[in-house]
Amino acid sequence: MVRSMTAFSRQQAGGAFGSLVLELRSVNQRFLDINFRLPEELRGLEPRLRTAISERLSRGKVEFSLRYQPPEAGQDELTLDMDLVRRISDASREIDRILYDHAPVNSLDILRWPGVLQTRSVDQDILFTAVSVLLDTALDDLIATREREGEKLAAVIEQRCAAMAAIVEQVRAKMPEIMAAWREKLKVRLEQAGIEADAERLEQEIVLLANKTDVDEELDRLSMHIEEVRRVLKDDQPIGRRLDFLMQELNREVNTLGSKSVHVDCTRASVDMKVLIEQMREQVQNIE
Repeated sequence: MVRSMTAFSRQQAGGAFGSLVLELRSVNQRFLDINFRLPEELRGLEPRLRTAISERLSRGKVEFSLRYQPPEAGQDELTLDMDLVRRISDASREIDRILYDHAPVNSLDILRWPGVLQTRSVDQDILFTAVSVLLDTALDDLIATREREGEKLAAVIEQRCAAMAAIVEQVRAKMPEIMAAWREKLKVRLEQAGIEADAERLEQEIVLLANKTDVDEELDRLSMHIEEVRRVLKDDQPIGRRLDFLMQELNREVNTLGSKSVHVDCTRASVDMKVLIEQMREQVQNIE
């Protein structure tokens, strides 16, 4: 299954533990790179979350963002840290003795002080379980999105492979005609120069030229690489790096084909295939 590396998922959940909003973003990256943005009270979850993501994704730059809102307590559940309130009050009176023109501190100011109004504690195991379930859902959604886009990328690459295979067969079919044309062209040039060539020597020169311009090996390797690309596209494992290597091999064979060209049709075929390879290579960069 071909998977893209570009996807996004947003999941949220609520319950006795409070509310959670989890976002996953992934873009192209040669390796797996995970960045976390976690609330302080959930910072200890990072190693477990990293392991969970690594088990299901192999490539891409992944941004993990988690927002957490603790449960809000009702009026009957308000709990005050009275010891902290007394210490704040004593400190306020000490400061009042120093200031010439002080503003009075009211009860609402004290309630806003961090730690005075205590929220109901949440069982950390329950909270960690909720985050884990939410991450599993987000990963399912992210991977499904990657696979949908991957199907489109595979279709594009398959189209380019079909176009390249057609060009290879066209060149293969034309090679006997091209060599026959070169044989006649060489004879005409010798006649124009007034040189009477020995028939045996002429055949030797034509054989040497044929060996230098023989592209059967390049055409065979191009066909094999194209079939290998098609096979890899059906693999269930991550295939991005394998496809990237095959693009390099295709490009190398096409360059050799172009360097051996003795006819405009071969040159044109080489250029056309290089364009197709570049189009595939751009798509391969986004495949996991």
